[in-house]
Amino acid sequence: MHTILYAIAGIIHTLITAYIWVVIIHSFLSFVQPDPNNQIVQILRNLSEPSLNFVREKMPFVLVSGLDLSPIVIFVGLQMLDAIIRGILIG
Repeated sequence: MHTILYAIAGIIHTLITAYIWVVIIHSFLSFVQPDPNNQIVQILRNLSEPSLNFVREKMPFVLVSGLDLSPIVIFVGLQMLDAIIRGILIG
């Protein structure tokens, strides 16, 4: 049973880490303004914009003088979620 819980915790950790990287890469790409028709840019945008928009709607104070801090909120939130889930599953 412990092996299954470790495996589930590992898969969840990997998915959360991959999504954090998607948000980080999308944030960096927003500074360089890549071609919006590029398929990789579209995939990154489609994966990250729903969560970024959710944070912007629920926490309007994350937009400070034109600087969008919502990726930081998502990063911290996902790190906390990862720690909680791993703590519950692995114990």
